[in-house]
Amino acid sequence: MALRIGIIGLPNVGKSTLFNALVEGARAEVASYPFCTIEPNVGVVEVPDERVRVLAEREGAARPVPAVVEFVDIAGLVKNASRGEGLGNQFLAHIREMDALALVLRCFDSPEVSHVEGGLDPVRDAEIVELELIAKDLETVERRLSRVEKAARSGDKEARREVEHLRVLREILESLEPLRKHRERLPEETLDYATKTLFLLTLKPVLWVANLGEEDLPGGEENPHYQALRAKAREEGVPLVALCAELEAQLVELSPEERAEMLEAYGLQSPGLERVIFEGFRLLDLLTFYTVNEKEARARTARRGTTALSAAATIHSDMARGFIAAEVINFRDYLLVKNLAEARRRGLIRLEGRDYELSDGDILYIRFRA
Repeated sequence: MALRIGIIGLPNVGKSTLFNALVEGARAEVASYPFCTIEPNVGVVEVPDERVRVLAEREGAARPVPAVVEFVDIAGLVKNASRGEGLGNQFLAHIREMDALALVLRCFDSPEVSHVEGGLDPVRDAEIVELELIAKDLETVERRLSRVEKAARSGDKEARREVEHLRVLREILESLEPLRKHRERLPEETLDYATKTLFLLTLKPVLWVANLGEEDLPGGEENPHYQALRAKAREEGVPLVALCAELEAQLVELSPEERAEMLEAYGLQSPGLERVIFEGFRLLDLLTFYTVNEKEARARTARRGTTALSAAATIHSDMARGFIAAEVINFRDYLLVKNLAEARRRGLIRLEGRDYELSDGDILYIRFRA
């Protein structure tokens, strides 16, 4: 499975600059006026992963194949987008297709780049986007409710259950709270209905990306806008990644040596882009497992709780149909030996059945009947 992260935010916050940096070689148009991005730009990014390269080298595979993340640069949102302002309906339709959202919030001031709200305030900007998503969800729920209430009154049992779900969802949304904040207390059936039938926006996991100026690096300690945003993120329980999109765009143009020097000069341990990717994995509770043969060592993405049988199905449907067992060794144990052949001789590879739940770093070989 490929993780799809939508890059969203108000116009002129640095979304397309961030996208260009994320997708090395991508060139989404960047300009200092609203609605520069209309149709979403899409790019596929390799997940930084040294493990898959080590596995390919040790096992003599022809090439390593990292896992990937798909990033989508979505048109800028404005206040009242839920009522059709700006490119509102188009914007919100694109969001429905995403697994998670990266909300870019501008924390840098620049006289050369206008702000659609007239002044810098990332906390306000986050609230604008949140309220627009809530308003759209509420509209979706109320429209559906008006269609099914009549059938429910006539005794339709399915319609009655649907009305119950819709009233629970409406109550939360009318309090101006996103549904994801109430995920734990929502009945499982209601949550399933909201996700798979209504595709509600405020259930999607969100991370905030604070776009700093270069002068604010490494940590934005002297930037009051970022400090206020960080406090708000803690209050809301939202992951926050701080970076400078302009600097990230420069880093991808450099050689690895030059990149390391520039990171050190700014006091950064790693590119902010890597932190965005890894935070996306954490948001969706994803793990990475590996398969290897003479052609390739491949990193594969799965949700935590995925079984060996389900993993086999993602590799090839024949493996799931004829599943016998999974040979498993975790990468931590793999590092104790030279290769899988030695691991097998030393008894480090174990057999697991179809219900075995994968751990991050598992290397799998599926035994199956053709």
